[in-house]
Amino acid sequence: MARRRFTRPTALVAALATALLALSSVTGATAPARSHGSHGSPGHHAKPTIVLVHGAFADSSGWSGVTERLQDRGYPVLAFSNPLRGPTSDSEYLRLFLDTIEGPIVLVGHSYGGAVITNAATGDEDVEALVYVAAFALAEGETVADANALGGGPPPVVIDHLVLRPYPGAPENDADAYIDPEWYPRLFAQDLPRDTARVMATSQRPATLSSLVTPSGPPAWEDIPSWYIVAKNDRIIPPQAERAMAERAGSTTVELKSSHVAMISQPGAVTKVILDAARNS
Repeated sequence: MARRRFTRPTALVAALATALLALSSVTGATAPARSHGSHGSPGHHAKPTIVLVHGAFADSSGWSGVTERLQDRGYPVLAFSNPLRGPTSDSEYLRLFLDTIEGPIVLVGHSYGGAVITNAATGDEDVEALVYVAAFALAEGETVADANALGGGPPPVVIDHLVLRPYPGAPENDADAYIDPEWYPRLFAQDLPRDTARVMATSQRPATLSSLVTPSGPPAWEDIPSWYIVAKNDRIIPPQAERAMAERAGSTTVELKSSHVAMISQPGAVTKVILDAARNS
């Protein structure tokens, strides 16, 4: 698939160019050279851009430890700000975001972010690998709620500890869902220091209730190699469901003794899996 470039309106570009030329005539400065992107010259085998997608009840800061380790190894990294409005619109937003990146991509999703990458990468030839970190690798027509029941494990108890709040323009019966801050440390991040988990609880970003019951589209994992990290002590997605999704997708699977937020509690181990995907896809 041809990569679409993000372009500014012609009039705005012309105005900016005029301003830069005027400035250089006054200061003697030269206009900045045009960037050729982080992937180097044509024909150079570039490292893929790693795009990290967070899930519900979290934000991009959860990828900090992984980002630092990937950058130390010379990989370009982008942490996508997931709107958490529903798989359909979130996936379209990510798809447009990916269209602005030149060169190969490794797409990593945590939790609900897995549902988003599963849809956004479908048909995108530049996405060379998918990495699921305790995430939803949904099948076509499947919902997040459906996937939680895979593997025959007990339903996640987090459903009983949600705080619902209205949001503007919400369809009837929809609302933003947060994990009750009192329960957040023991459900979402029980292997992190309690003070850290309490701060995360206050800054968590909500997801719409409707995102739990929106059917997924054709899955990208049918055509793109995938890796899956099962969080053995997960209290948000049942580990049995994670194993079932990984097996169905034919993923290279690694199990970590971690809570739902393996990328925070074990960033080195998660980075190792992402590097394996980047090098072997």
